[in-house]
Amino acid sequence: MRLPTDVESRLAALSALTGRSKSFYAVEAIVEHIDDLEDAHLSAEILARVRAGTEGRVPLNDLLADYGLAD
Repeated sequence: MRLPTDVESRLAALSALTGRSKSFYAVEAIVEHIDDLEDAHLSAEILARVRAGTEGRVPLNDLLADYGLAD
C-alpha cells in the first residue's frame, strides 16, 4: 500500500514507539473507518438516485405517524 510520505513517516514512528507492526496499525485504521467510508459512498449513490427521481422517498411526518410518534 502506498502512503503519502508524511503518513508513512508517522506510521513508522508509531510502529517503532510501540513495537507493533505498521501492518497492525494499517489494519486497525481500516477496520475503524471502513463503515464510515461505505456509508459515505452509499449516501452519495442514494442522493444521486433521489435527485434523479429513481429513489423512493417517505415524508418525515408519514414516517412518524406510521410509528406512532406524530404530534
